[in-house]
Amino acid sequence: MLRNLNKLVQIQKAKFATAAAPAPHTKPEILYTGLFINNEWVKSSDGRTFQTENPTNGSIIADVQQAGKADIDKAVDAAKKAFKLGSPWRQMDASQRGYLLNKLADLVERDRAYMASLETLDNGKPYLAAYHGDLASVIKNLRYYAGWADKNHGAVLPMDGKYFAYTRHEPVGVCGQIIPWNFPLLMAAWKLGPALAAGCTVLLKPAEQTPLTALYLAQLVKEAGFPAGVVNVVPGFGDAGAAIVDHPDVDKVAFTGSTEVGKLIQRGAAGSVKRITLELGGKSPNIVLADADLPYAVEQSHMALFYNMGQCCCAGSRTFVQDSIYEEFVAQAAARASRRVVGDPFRADTEQGPQIDGEQQEKILQLISSGQQQGARLMCGGRRGGDSGYFVQPTVFADVQDHMDIARTEIFGPVQQILKFSQLDEVLERANNSEYGLAAAVFTKDIDKANYLIQGLRAGTVWVNDYNVFGNQVPFGGFKQSGIGRENGPYGIKNYTEVKAVVVKLTEKNS
Repeated sequence: MLRNLNKLVQIQKAKFATAAAPAPHTKPEILYTGLFINNEWVKSSDGRTFQTENPTNGSIIADVQQAGKADIDKAVDAAKKAFKLGSPWRQMDASQRGYLLNKLADLVERDRAYMASLETLDNGKPYLAAYHGDLASVIKNLRYYAGWADKNHGAVLPMDGKYFAYTRHEPVGVCGQIIPWNFPLLMAAWKLGPALAAGCTVLLKPAEQTPLTALYLAQLVKEAGFPAGVVNVVPGFGDAGAAIVDHPDVDKVAFTGSTEVGKLIQRGAAGSVKRITLELGGKSPNIVLADADLPYAVEQSHMALFYNMGQCCCAGSRTFVQDSIYEEFVAQAAARASRRVVGDPFRADTEQGPQIDGEQQEKILQLISSGQQQGARLMCGGRRGGDSGYFVQPTVFADVQDHMDIARTEIFGPVQQILKFSQLDEVLERANNSEYGLAAAVFTKDIDKANYLIQGLRAGTVWVNDYNVFGNQVPFGGFKQSGIGRENGPYGIKNYTEVKAVVVKLTEKNS
């Protein structure tokens, strides 16, 4: 997500040319690879480990301890004890929780270049995007929720009768948080910020492809002074995630990832009626009307799809272009994609690094092949890139039809599909004809047409004349099978709050 990240990157490139950030740590000196439970680094109970690799060349970075059910039980126990009445965390002033979140933000800022380098090494995203985008947003998110810590208050209610009624906003309890590999550190912040501001305790499971930055963040949590057990980080595979969902002492689960896994989590959480928030897949429509500024719309549509190697849940992956400008848009879009710089993500001029792993690369290539077989017009790209690593060439398809696999499946890769439309009602119906409803965009100079489409689009976010613009103050989440609940803004902290009504009998009452 978060490609206003990309705007920051472009600004920094303009200011500093090829020296847009501090020099990266291409060989990180410190790697935390254990399980972080109760503020201590421990090994897995059964001795299992797994390897995390550099997707740029396939080399192994480190062996990481692999959490199993026994380890999840230990982490839940630590979080449960940290949440008990009378614990240091429960007795802490709300303003002090905010202080600790600000302290954590300070430490992330101190180690920003190192953490951006680690993200690039483990994830493959360009270093400039990690430094100016992801890390900047992590710091802002933590500071935003630090400010919320002592403002999550209830209300006094004018109840009839001789009663004093009010509400308490109480932390929901022990929270399991399962984060994806496309924005590993940023998604950790999106989860941790509101949960800790609300006073919850946390088990965070990073994706097995990208555990390293979440583990480094765990050490900063300890350094910041959070009490033991408040934050636990347990890297592992699907069985560890399932153990979190199934555990009777986990009160809430937050997940960002695929719709398929989100459905499994929803089923698992039903057994104990856990609170859940799910931010899931997307196949977002990006609608370009004939009156739009064409070069600008081409560039924004390019970034809407190709940012972060196309590995964005809200990517504008169905680009609908009005018929009178269709061929010119296609030509310019293909030319822009052909100029996209693909390569070593530590280079300052690189726009696109590798896909996350070989499995994802192969899935993308298979969908590209299906697009060709089903009759879409391949304008550029279409093959794997380079001789090593998991690169895919920037790919553009024209003459895409709604029934094609590439128009219905979330590709999660650098493949732009351009569809033609004629009338507003037509494109609105087609845009909504999807199981997903995460995001959408409209490019037009006509405010009436924009408002008509805004009201009709079934999506959690609609951008007008831009794409992927996020703020910590603005909620994000999806309609339909794109998820449940919202992250960011005041809505984000509500996910981690239970509302308790209190009614006190009075002997006398005066208004």
